[in-house]
Amino acid sequence: MLEKLQSIVLTGIAENHVVRADLYIQRHDGSELFFEIKSPKPNKGQCLEVMQRLLRIYAIKQQSAIPINAFYAMAYNPWGANRASYTYSMVKKYTDFTNAVVIGQEFWSLIGEPSTYTELLEIYREVGLSKSSEITQKLL
Repeated sequence: MLEKLQSIVLTGIAENHVVRADLYIQRHDGSELFFEIKSPKPNKGQCLEVMQRLLRIYAIKQQSAIPINAFYAMAYNPWGANRASYTYSMVKKYTDFTNAVVIGQEFWSLIGEPSTYTELLEIYREVGLSKSSEITQKLL
């Protein structure tokens, strides 16, 4: 599903703004995805800054014939497995939570396949089981 993964810098024509996205993906169909990846408990300033970056991406790319989407991404949800269980008020108050925020499985499915999140959790579990005694020894 992924054709290219890279960091990208966008420069607008009317004004010289540079916007850096944490993750840029160009899909096989040519559509582009931009992600700002943050922790699931950001402060107000981080929320506002991310939304400003996402809006700048849309402004810079508005003339493009290529479909784009820009998201505020969180790799996991500390309150549960689905979007409804996410309870951190800062993000809900200072972002477009419904349209611009992707959390956990939503995020991993966008950058991979629908099973990517489950596969990633399984890898974490396997590594944790195989390395847990070694990690415990180093902590002692």
